[in-house]
Amino acid sequence: MSVAEIGVIGGSGLYALLDTVDEIAVDTPYGPPSDPIAVGEVGGRRVAFLPRHGKDHRFPPHRIPYRANLWALRSLGVRQVLAPCAVGGLRPELGPGTFAVPDQLVDRTSGRAQTFHEEGAVHVAFADPYCPDGRATVLATAKSHGIEVVDGGTMVIVEGPRFSTRAESRWYSAQGWSLINMTGHPEAVLARELALCYTAVTLVTDLDAGVEAGNEVTQEEVFRVFGENTERLRELILGVAPALPADRTCPCPHALDGLSPTLVLP
Repeated sequence: MSVAEIGVIGGSGLYALLDTVDEIAVDTPYGPPSDPIAVGEVGGRRVAFLPRHGKDHRFPPHRIPYRANLWALRSLGVRQVLAPCAVGGLRPELGPGTFAVPDQLVDRTSGRAQTFHEEGAVHVAFADPYCPDGRATVLATAKSHGIEVVDGGTMVIVEGPRFSTRAESRWYSAQGWSLINMTGHPEAVLARELALCYTAVTLVTDLDAGVEAGNEVTQEEVFRVFGENTERLRELILGVAPALPADRTCPCPHALDGLSPTLVLP
């Protein structure tokens, strides 16, 4: 029986989303997720919330149990995932407080387990990493709430937990990439391997080190800006969740069509 149909994986500073919830402890073949999953109702839809780093932020980006998190959500019935996260801006116009919905990603991480398929030839299509219907819903909801959101952009995901050098930041910017983050991969590809809809909703907390002369990214600044914008982000996510299509007509449910996975999905 489905416990929830929509999942929200909250990033730094967004450790709670729903006011009245039931907490469910879930185990998976990949160990437990970051925390028990909080399930509640938003606009008549059942929503499961999971803090990506844990409620006490005990998991740094490279230690987050990404596979357990996505598997646990799917096992509860989740088929659409919203992934709010903090990012740095790689362009001067993408300053602190900006919301953006990227349409592409670049993986610059290393050493992370980034697939469920350890045997056989299972190569999922990943040309467009985010759900088109999810992105459209975020943009439409933001407009109806009077929240300005940048449509599109490429998010580069780095290993962390350190921030970039100025030279790295300038290189990322020179490639035409617009956002930088530490958690968007392998989360997005794992969602695709489970045939889930996955939509990143980003909040810019800083301009990256190479964007402006003398600028330096600090954890204190990132957390401060995220905290100042948490309620705006919460409003947006709570508006998007019930507006997501009840019937999935996007390509995401067909991610495994024609493939021969060796594992049985929950």
